[in-house]
Amino acid sequence: MPNVTVIPATRPIHAKSTLASTAKRRVAGYARVSTDSDEQYTSYEAQVDYYTQYIQAHPDWQFVGVYADEGITGLNTKNRDGFNRMVADALDGKIDLIVTKSVSRFARNTVDSLTIIRKLKDAGCECFFEKENIYTFDGKGELLLTIMSSLAQEESRSISENVTWGQRKRFADGKVSLPYGHFLGYRKGENGLPEIVPEEAEIVRNIYRMFISGLSTNAIAKRLTGQAIPTPAGKDIWRRQTVESILRNEKYKGSALLQKRFTVDFLQKKMKVNEGEVPQYYVEHSHPAIILPEEWEKVQLELARRRDSDRRTVCSSPFAGKLVCGDCGETYGSKVWHSTSKYRRTIWQCNAKFKGEHKCRTPHLYEDDLKEHFIAALSRLLADREALLEDGRLILHALADCSALDKEQAQLRQEITVVAGLVENCVRENAARAMDQAEYAARYDALTARYEKLQSRYDTLRKRRERRQIQANEISGFLFAVYALDTLPLEFDPALWTATVDHVTIHADGRLVFRFRNGTEITEEI
Repeated sequence: MPNVTVIPATRPIHAKSTLASTAKRRVAGYARVSTDSDEQYTSYEAQVDYYTQYIQAHPDWQFVGVYADEGITGLNTKNRDGFNRMVADALDGKIDLIVTKSVSRFARNTVDSLTIIRKLKDAGCECFFEKENIYTFDGKGELLLTIMSSLAQEESRSISENVTWGQRKRFADGKVSLPYGHFLGYRKGENGLPEIVPEEAEIVRNIYRMFISGLSTNAIAKRLTGQAIPTPAGKDIWRRQTVESILRNEKYKGSALLQKRFTVDFLQKKMKVNEGEVPQYYVEHSHPAIILPEEWEKVQLELARRRDSDRRTVCSSPFAGKLVCGDCGETYGSKVWHSTSKYRRTIWQCNAKFKGEHKCRTPHLYEDDLKEHFIAALSRLLADREALLEDGRLILHALADCSALDKEQAQLRQEITVVAGLVENCVRENAARAMDQAEYAARYDALTARYEKLQSRYDTLRKRRERRQIQANEISGFLFAVYALDTLPLEFDPALWTATVDHVTIHADGRLVFRFRNGTEITEEI
């Protein structure tokens, strides 16, 4: 029979030194607070001080340091610099034991917590959770840790749901807050509501004025950058998207659409645009307005008009997008001739003139000539100013009368609501009792087809009404410009050009056909 001699273990499985070794364990502390408020900063400092003294009080421990994260959530470890440095040092063999307050301080994500602790185990680094009295090298440690991590994760879920409920309750009560650090024109007032910053508000008003005067969002961005005006985020260079977001933001007219985005996953804090998944709240007169509501609405219509227009431009000239080639329909673009000499001149020519096999025969135009022809065409337009104004008022009255469209839209809204209810009842009935699925599918498809047809008609009417509003705005601006014009201007006025001219078509035979915003066309010869 074989003779077996048992050699007893002298060191734990995951330890790097034997139990008999006199070497001190290298110990680090980890502290974290979840917000960066002043009250939490005191807690942060207290935790760091506590773990420094706690570790140094053990004679068999060697103090490595305290790793800490301030104002960082524990839902995941991605952005926790202190935590990640500590784990990296432990994996490099610089730490034998990590001491922290509780499992929730370490991580509120069960998967993150267990994955990291197993990596630390493999590297011979143990963790001690003081509140739960769990040592990860203990045989029961991982089981307890799994339970406690799951509880911590559920606590995070509960906190997230409570915070979400609180936010939605604030939305429902009409309470508005802004990201003041990245929002131009407002600061947080003493009552907690947005308060106007006068110098910033003037920049916002200027952006609206420039847009209405005909400048593109690109041109406005370049002008603001050139004036060394910082962006809402404090950067030096403006982008088209930043200008457009200011023009579209309803908060500048004193209203607020709340919950435009929402959190999909409380663990990853992933946000998405609200496309109807959760309620939205529209609050009118929620705070002081920087832009008059009617001016804001005018800008929205102009944005829609430019979006739907084929004549898009990034140029800052009032002529951009308004000169059209009579040969190919392409817009004219500006070119500078003799840019470095005293003969420098700006000319306009078809952007597609030298593209393709068939070159456009339309001529190039000098800016000074364009201005002269505009003054001449305007003079002929104003020959009977009173009749022009009266015709314009009649057109404006006809465009403003949307009663028939409004009536049909109201009827469609009612019918859409009824059909949506029928679809919901159909789905609910199928879920509640056994139904013939072919019959259910046919009924469901018929209802959804009816719903889509109604919605399509409603969208068509909405766009038609929007186009009428755009036309009414154009005619209104045209009439205002003509009414304010007591005498014919001797010099070219960009604002007058923008308010009165829709576009100019240039023909190969030298004809310039000015189409004014009231629909009148006047031909000038080059």
